[in-house]
Amino acid sequence: MATEHIVSSYNDELVALAQAIAEMGGQVEVAIENGTKSLLKLDRELADVTIIADQRIDDMQRRIDDMAVSMIARRQPMASDLRAIVTAIHVASDLERVGDMAKQLARRSLKLEGMTLQPTFYNGVKNMTALVLRQIKDALDAYSNRDAAAAIEVCNRDDEVDAMHTSLFRELLTYMMEDPRNITACTHLLFCAKSLERIGDHATNIAERAYYLQTGKQLTSDDQDLLRTQIKI
Repeated sequence: MATEHIVSSYNDELVALAQAIAEMGGQVEVAIENGTKSLLKLDRELADVTIIADQRIDDMQRRIDDMAVSMIARRQPMASDLRAIVTAIHVASDLERVGDMAKQLARRSLKLEGMTLQPTFYNGVKNMTALVLRQIKDALDAYSNRDAAAAIEVCNRDDEVDAMHTSLFRELLTYMMEDPRNITACTHLLFCAKSLERIGDHATNIAERAYYLQTGKQLTSDDQDLLRTQIKI
């Protein structure tokens, strides 16, 4: 943490809270990777692992919420300490939602089981996954390091995620128009693309929290370093 406290147990609690967020972030990154792999390889076993893992992610969020509420009640934090605790609650909430999106990817893979799809159907999903994983990792790094500049970079790259989602939507729609037999599979992949786009939005939220944690200010489109025309809250 940025400061040391006279009461060492208080500082230990702040450190433990930050470590809990880092642990939850690691679990969420694994969930995204596994959920996507289960989709690309139609791996039922990996899909089941991802779905079960979501319960552990939910439990981690509840534990972080309990830790934060307890610290607010007992320590009555102020200034940067209060920002750190409140931000942890928001980040944990975003991570829990990302875990839900990863679970949705795994569930879609079960719907596609038994279907024969051309590899080209999956290329866009694969590329989009790589981008949103980078967004999540960089957002968590910005949060952990309290790096406001890195947080702004993550927000600026959200337009790339949106553009890739639009491109993938059009590509899958073309496959559906060319051959009606593709409609069912491509519809499932469209939902997967939307889940990935939502993961990108949550990465942006985490980056905004990181900016607030470091500066004490909300990141808005008026910031001179922010290239986005609109920030998604």
